[in-house]
Amino acid sequence: MDSSDSNKYTKEEMTITTTLVSNGCVDYKGRIADKQKTGGWKAAPYIIVNEVAERFAFFSIAVNMVAYLGMVLLTVSGSIDTLRPPHCTKKPCIPASPAQTTFLYFALALIALGTGGIKPCVSSFGADQFDESDPDEAQKKYSFFNWFFFAINMGALFGITLLVYVQVELGWAWGFGIPTCATIISIFILAAGWRKYRYQKPMGSAFTRFVQVIVASGRNHLRGVEVSRDDCRLYEVDSKESDIRGARKLAHTQQYRYLDKAAVITDPDINPNNRWKLCTITQVEEFKSFIRIIPIWASTIALAISFSQLSTFFIAQANTMDRSLGPNFRIPPGSIPVFSSVNALIVVPIYEKIVVPFLRPRTGHPRGITSLQRMGTGLFVSIVAMVSAAMVEKKRREDGGLISVFWLFPQCFLIGTARFSRTWGSWSFSTTRRRMGRGALAAPCF
Repeated sequence: MDSSDSNKYTKEEMTITTTLVSNGCVDYKGRIADKQKTGGWKAAPYIIVNEVAERFAFFSIAVNMVAYLGMVLLTVSGSIDTLRPPHCTKKPCIPASPAQTTFLYFALALIALGTGGIKPCVSSFGADQFDESDPDEAQKKYSFFNWFFFAINMGALFGITLLVYVQVELGWAWGFGIPTCATIISIFILAAGWRKYRYQKPMGSAFTRFVQVIVASGRNHLRGVEVSRDDCRLYEVDSKESDIRGARKLAHTQQYRYLDKAAVITDPDINPNNRWKLCTITQVEEFKSFIRIIPIWASTIALAISFSQLSTFFIAQANTMDRSLGPNFRIPPGSIPVFSSVNALIVVPIYEKIVVPFLRPRTGHPRGITSLQRMGTGLFVSIVAMVSAAMVEKKRREDGGLISVFWLFPQCFLIGTARFSRTWGSWSFSTTRRRMGRGALAAPCF
């Protein structure tokens, strides 16, 4: 083989190497994922379109995957006479039997289970399709978050307008049947892109590792073990990668030094593979990272309370207000959250195309502001939204509920803005922590 052939093969090998991801993701065959064939915007459309269909179903009381069974049961409950109380023609209405109530609650419980399964995973799975070490893909990942949130609200818009109208006009059988079909379709859409996805290898249970740190540090504390500022006895595996499969090594930090006792080698003959007695520095630092995000997570609880008003108190307000839209149409109370969903259809394109390019050269941040700043903005806007809601409620009570339902538009619109800021910020924050090997549970917490 001459030198020209050798150079040709070397260049081909270098090209293949540079197109492989560096974040440990694999393709559907278990090989290191190739950027030219997988991930990025080749895979993201399947996830986004799936989210539109899934959110459409969810906001009509549905969710994906596990909740598919729950939606089927709700449809059955709304269709079969023996599984629901008879239609109320005069008061007092005939109440649901214990069996009917149990069936309904079981269906709703499955939907809650499905929500817990998909919500923490879908945005993280979307983020896995972009390699952070590639500047081009890293920038596209943040755009994905914005359009993913746009997809959520697009699905919500159809769910709380079209489906609420169907439920009112055609009944619950149709109202639940259509979301069930949408849920099934969303599963097929998600599955259609399986060859193009990038997959993270399982890392094991983070909670188990956390308990191991607590047990090992407590055990050594009771033995009188102390840790100095630069203790050379702290244990770490002697390899390039960490002991946690799929995670990189983490540098030691001085904060929460008590937990470092879990990584102190107290006995030279100790089994280094027994994590209940000896943890690695990376394992300890992973737990420290989880502790650090707890205050940030706790600060968003107030936001969740504000968001819940959209489907509770705001609808109760609307039920007593003038909902006329022309001489022959009245807006269903359940469609009032549409004011919030419309927000995303307006704010996301404006933020992506105008705000980010405006802020980027002034702040020096590629996304205009940081993830935590976005979350803080959401908190502030939610305060303004609640002040607006209080003022509208005061006026509603003073006018005996005769004011127009469009008085609710400002508070709903502001809640939509707060949700956009908080959701995008928490997604970005949690996926960044995951990429750094810190806080694998950040996304589920938020």
